[in-house]
Amino acid sequence: MRKIPLTGPAFLLAPLLAVVLTACSKPEPQPEPVRSVKLMTVQPGTMASETQYAGEVRARTELRLGFRVPGKLVRRQAQVGQRVKAGDVLAQLDPQDFKLAVDAVRAQLAAAETNRDLAAAEFQRYKVLRAQNFISGAELERRQATLDAAHAQVAQARAQLDTQSNQSNYTRLLATVPGVVTAVDAEPGQVVAVGTPVVRLAQDGPLDVVFAVPESSVDALPVGSRAEVRPWGGDTVLTGVVREKGALADPVTRTFQVKLALAPDARLPLGSTVTVSPQALSPKGSQAIMLPTSALWHDNGGSAVWVLESGSMTLRAQPVQIVAADGNQVVVASGLEPGMQVVVAGVHVLTAGQKVTVYRPKGTVPAAASTSK
Repeated sequence: MRKIPLTGPAFLLAPLLAVVLTACSKPEPQPEPVRSVKLMTVQPGTMASETQYAGEVRARTELRLGFRVPGKLVRRQAQVGQRVKAGDVLAQLDPQDFKLAVDAVRAQLAAAETNRDLAAAEFQRYKVLRAQNFISGAELERRQATLDAAHAQVAQARAQLDTQSNQSNYTRLLATVPGVVTAVDAEPGQVVAVGTPVVRLAQDGPLDVVFAVPESSVDALPVGSRAEVRPWGGDTVLTGVVREKGALADPVTRTFQVKLALAPDARLPLGSTVTVSPQALSPKGSQAIMLPTSALWHDNGGSAVWVLESGSMTLRAQPVQIVAADGNQVVVASGLEPGMQVVVAGVHVLTAGQKVTVYRPKGTVPAAASTSK
């Protein structure tokens, strides 16, 4: 075949066509860079954090005082925060109706005493007549019965007078023990029923700390176990003992109330907030595998870390289960074994199977180089 020489326009288009074909060809993929990673060797460590709860200081005994009779509240002397002594008047009902009732019973007693005296005089006269055989023995017995009934009426009237006098005294609400008024539940002008709480009184004496624990922890906190109590804003550390646990969970928070008894000489303001660290629930001093939070990344809704395969110097994703936090670290329940090497920085830019090198700060001599010298 005879070759046709490229002359003219065809000769000029040949180099341009070669350039176009070169530009349209797929470029060679760039090799993935070998990253330097910072590693940590997994070892059991000692936990330093404590399980803490917020508690409130309360009196061991708190009374809800109310009247023993119904009536209209005309005066309330007690004020919130007031310190009272046993016998101090806290509130007063309208006593007018009770005074009238006392006067009525007192009049009944006077009438009963008059009837008794009359029956006694008649009995004496009939007794003389019986001695002279002017009346029969049956008539004298009837007069004796009348006298006995008069004595019974006097005793009944006296008992009613004592009862009504007590009712009149009950119109004053008295402090039964020394303490501090923590709340008032009624105001002057209000009509209160029998037993309706009017004043709440915190009795002087031992103090309790009340706090709530979740359902998962209440069984691990036995009665008699100790706990540290720290007032907020202070350095004082007190020791308390669990004396009572709630039998039912709160319907809203699903937590159980726990009462912690403080020493008799403890002096804390009522209602103040404290931090409670139960020893039975504290992981402080226990051994656990811990990692910095920078080593974690999310994998399909869970937590995972990058583990170094030292033979191939590649990374492998390892799911882990986290159970608690300890400062800036997390406690790993499962997924890791002592001796594994875990990446602790830059985990979000790494991929599975990626080739890596071990990061060493400047000036650090590699292990292989140091052993060769």
